[in-house]
Amino acid sequence: MTRRIALAALTAFASLAAGAAAAQDFPATNLKVQGGWATAGIYQEYEVPFWKERLPRLTGGKVTADITNLNEMGLRGPEVFRLMRLGVVDFGTSALGYAAGDDAENEAPDLAGIALDIGTARKVNDAYKATLSDLYEKKYGIKLLILYPAEAQVFWCNSKIERLADLKGKKVRTGNRTVADFVEAAGGTTITMPFGEVVPALQRGVIDCAVTGTFSGNSAGWHEVTTHMYPLTVGWSPFMYAVNKRAWDRLDPKVRDLISTEMGKLENEIWTAAERRTTEGLNCAVGADCTFGKKGKMTLVPVAKEDEQSRNKMVQDVVLARFAQRCGNACAKAWNASVGAIVGLKAPE
Repeated sequence: MTRRIALAALTAFASLAAGAAAAQDFPATNLKVQGGWATAGIYQEYEVPFWKERLPRLTGGKVTADITNLNEMGLRGPEVFRLMRLGVVDFGTSALGYAAGDDAENEAPDLAGIALDIGTARKVNDAYKATLSDLYEKKYGIKLLILYPAEAQVFWCNSKIERLADLKGKKVRTGNRTVADFVEAAGGTTITMPFGEVVPALQRGVIDCAVTGTFSGNSAGWHEVTTHMYPLTVGWSPFMYAVNKRAWDRLDPKVRDLISTEMGKLENEIWTAAERRTTEGLNCAVGADCTFGKKGKMTLVPVAKEDEQSRNKMVQDVVLARFAQRCGNACAKAWNASVGAIVGLKAPE
């Protein structure tokens, strides 16, 4: 017994020594990171631990990072692409929808009403990743690392809503153009504003409803300024994490390999958590089984059967048609060959 214990101790010591030696192989490296919204949940739950804890732990403290969030920097989101292109920050994250005005291709993995479940959303994003990677490197000089979701995007309203038709005449905040197309197809008036400005806008009556994730909205306190949630999924609000290509190429190969490997793990972790975050947000909104969110007192409205049927027509006649018009013929063909083949839909070419 004593001999086995001694052998186990020796093995453990050797493993620790090997880990310490491996950590010493990394050069001292400090990274500049522009994170996402501090109030959206993912920043505190995933981003900060990844940059401030995981990478330093795996490298014996050799690889460190300074990370800021959009709130404290006074940014609105779309600037992240430009900041990375200019090399002001090394790594950055942004919702794809924020950059759709510059490049409609950013809409492609998350056209409103296309992916109704997390499994389909992952397949769609994976299918279009290579196209975005090529675009980002050629136009912005940045390397795409991962695509990751928030959670199911639904309607938060400060008055009664029972079906999509009730959006008619209402002012609805949308975070991207494709959701705006969907809302306009339902008769609503769309207003685009940054995530961080939504709560006061709802409080002042500037808008009647807003679209965001079930848990992101909970984290930001939307349940305190709205009364009804309509859980018709219109998207998953994918984000990208990317890095300035020049900064990436300057990194030691071991550091690049480590970040690539761990980023891949992080991507899987967030996708796996997206369904859990969706359910948690729904439960918390109504004050039900809420384990890591904030309990609210909202009314969760069942999705009307007529809306399940009309959604496909709205997607085909409005969402896909307008996307193809903005994106162009070549882009529509690329979408049809990748995303369209997965979901069984076709954008006009």
